[in-house]
Amino acid sequence: MDNLFSAPDRTAILERLDRLPSAARRIWGKMDAAQMLAHSSAALEVATGDAPRSQMFLGRFLAPFFKGRILGETPLSKDSPTDPGFIVTGPRDFAKEKARLTALVNRFCDAGPSVADGRIHSFLGRLTGEEWGRMMWKHLDHHLRQFGA
Repeated sequence: MDNLFSAPDRTAILERLDRLPSAARRIWGKMDAAQMLAHSSAALEVATGDAPRSQMFLGRFLAPFFKGRILGETPLSKDSPTDPGFIVTGPRDFAKEKARLTALVNRFCDAGPSVADGRIHSFLGRLTGEEWGRMMWKHLDHHLRQFGA
């Protein structure tokens, strides 16, 4: 399974991110490319510990039924729900957001899974470091596919 902590998977995500042009048009969803980058950074900041979250009430009951599917092989669907705290609106600077996300990916990966171990995902709850690596790869893959990258 793809995992951001895997060196080849990290490299592949960073190469796709690097190829993303500022004028990339979304295939689905509401965000423009710069907003997507800001959204992806906000999610990754939870995994790095920069923006700790608590598990939402609904997740406490539903996460056990969805965790395997969310972290499994199947890509996230186009209509995957978004935590309202990660919705990005308003204009963003594409170059700054791209640099921010690239730096976060590198910092997250360089720190390794042991640093992410036990951090709380807002829906799934407490994840292992390896699960965070998997979740962040899937999230970035989802949004890069959203813009054809």
